[in-house]
Amino acid sequence: MKRRNLLIGAAAAAGGLAIGYRAWTNSFEAHAAALVTRRGEHLLGGWVKISPDDTITVYIPHIEMGQGVHTALAMMLAEELDADWSHVRTERAPSDKAFANRFLAEGWILQGWRLPAFLDGAVDTAFGEVARIANLQITGGSTAVRFTGQVGLRIIGAAARSMLIKAAAQRWQVPEQDLVAAGSVVSHAASGRTARYGELAGDAAKFSVPASPAFKARKDYKIIGHSVPRLDIPAKVTGAMQYGIDLQLPDMLVATVKAAPVHGGKLVSVDPAPAMKIKGVERVVRLDDAVAVVARGYWQASLGLAALSPVFSNGGNGAVSSQSLQAQHERALAGKESQSVHNAGDVDAALKKASAKNIVEATYRVPFLHHAAMEPINATAQFKDGKLTVWAGEQDALLSKISLVEWSGLNAADVTLIALPVGGSFGRRARPGERLRQVMRLAMAMAPRPVKMIWSREEDFTQGIYRPALASRIRAALDRNGRPTAWAQLYVDSPVRNDGFPIPYQIANQSLASVPSPHHVHVGSWRSVGHTQHGFYTESFVDELATAAGRDPFEYRRDLLPQDSRHRRVLETVADKAGWGAPLPPGVGRGIALVESFGSVVAHVVEASVAEDGRPRVHRVTAAVDCGDVCHPDTATAQVEGAIIMGLSAAIGEEITIADGAVVQDNFPAYPIMTMADTPPSIEVHFVKSDGPWGGLGEPGVPPVAPALANALFAVTGRRLRSLPLANSAQGG
Repeated sequence: MKRRNLLIGAAAAAGGLAIGYRAWTNSFEAHAAALVTRRGEHLLGGWVKISPDDTITVYIPHIEMGQGVHTALAMMLAEELDADWSHVRTERAPSDKAFANRFLAEGWILQGWRLPAFLDGAVDTAFGEVARIANLQITGGSTAVRFTGQVGLRIIGAAARSMLIKAAAQRWQVPEQDLVAAGSVVSHAASGRTARYGELAGDAAKFSVPASPAFKARKDYKIIGHSVPRLDIPAKVTGAMQYGIDLQLPDMLVATVKAAPVHGGKLVSVDPAPAMKIKGVERVVRLDDAVAVVARGYWQASLGLAALSPVFSNGGNGAVSSQSLQAQHERALAGKESQSVHNAGDVDAALKKASAKNIVEATYRVPFLHHAAMEPINATAQFKDGKLTVWAGEQDALLSKISLVEWSGLNAADVTLIALPVGGSFGRRARPGERLRQVMRLAMAMAPRPVKMIWSREEDFTQGIYRPALASRIRAALDRNGRPTAWAQLYVDSPVRNDGFPIPYQIANQSLASVPSPHHVHVGSWRSVGHTQHGFYTESFVDELATAAGRDPFEYRRDLLPQDSRHRRVLETVADKAGWGAPLPPGVGRGIALVESFGSVVAHVVEASVAEDGRPRVHRVTAAVDCGDVCHPDTATAQVEGAIIMGLSAAIGEEITIADGAVVQDNFPAYPIMTMADTPPSIEVHFVKSDGPWGGLGEPGVPPVAPALANALFAVTGRRLRSLPLANSAQGG
């Protein structure tokens, strides 16, 4: 169990948790205000600052990495605040415990539960303490809108609005119910008096934050549900937005690094002399498992690194290969030891009862995947006057700061992490890693000059934290009508969250279990985490059951889903919008898949063929999505479209392989991602209106992609492709 999960779980078990939004302990509230306010500015509810000129600044505890999170969260707060959107701005919340994201703590603990009203506000401080102890400020898990927004900033906005109305009521000595707030102005119709938010903020800040203020009704939304101009786009278009790779500091040095090719290996020896002969090289720095060259520029540093001949150990993993890891998976799945994850009914009895001809079994495999983000891994650090400052794009900024404190031995007050926007991540920067430890060591070695560390593309590819290579075996029994009576699934587990997710279909007897298969290759979160593997396993297998039953894949799924369920509505919507059952051109097949993840239900229909070179060719993708409310329709659509393209790229051709213990693919030519020419000519996204809870959108569009494509290829070729990438399987690889 992860340390943070343990802390959150322990807090939940202790009891006394509630949905209240009263202020934190005075010390943290005061510290938060001191970090972000200047004279005349006031922080309301801990997360929104109102300036005398009516500028409203929303502090966002998430990194902007292309997903539009700053705009969406600002919209949610501004809607409930009744703010003038033209006055709204956002800033990244400081990487400080005063801005630990207690809304994530509450979202993870309660998962949408509402506690009794008498507990309201009683232990809001407890959530703050959980967040601070666990250093929660992460961007990932599709949590921003559904937790930080829904559980947090909407309520903060509504609370701040209530405080502003109260301030006006006291100023004018009128009842609060006689006042109306709209467009950043509080009005009293009877007297004609008005006051701007900037005028009232000082008085409002003196009040306690009210507990559980009421949300607006959906019919009254003016901002949520509309595609307002995104706040981050102008700076991206003009180049004003500064990513880590753009950062320039006076007297800055640049470093690049080469680590042990076999993960877990160590630096044995290196002669720095060849690098030091190159003009512009300042120093060769030995690290535990790597060597770095520091120079006046990246070109000189890379030339210096290329001149070196470091010797690394392999940690005893020099004989590991993709083939040996696959054999290890097969042994694990064939073993007798497993860990139960989910059980319903009596699977063994149902399997024994079925005849052999009604037993369906299949094994599925997925490879390691790289994140292949646009911005290379980089970070900048300076150690000066006993203080360490680090500039980096990190999905977990607060934990990154705490890690730097631990590694450096400095006091927390002497370490500052300035979180920057990220040029693509998809989980690559989800946890503090060697990049931060390396740049910290380099900054201390070169103090007081700042050092920007940039990994080469080759280093980025070979030192990734990959989506795990895994496998799963599933057995099912069918009754005489072809309906499944038993589902028994065994899957290879992973150090990364890879839970077995109960399938949505009505099958009385279910068993999901996991088996370990440890290895030395670094793995981490990849967009949609465990859902990306399990979606491929389960939705491919459901198609196999439909074939065994002689049924249409859509109708088979529909009949296994409860009437009027979210899953069934989404499935029926995607089939209708895709024209399921309509004739297709010769050589084109149609496949369908349905996966729930991160609180959202998504179904895809893919139309595909096999090109002359044997590679899959996708012609059309139709998506249906139930994520509860949709905050920003344009961004929501773009998120699903991007997930579809990324999912197709991974499913068709992406693969990280291992030879002699090391990663083989060292740059984009060896790891081809989908180009614009290969993307489907048509991608349609349809949102299903729902009263369900807000769900995530950054990741749920990925999991149905691979199975829907594999099912489409079966429809056109009659071959079941059970291993990714599909290009290898389709070509007999």
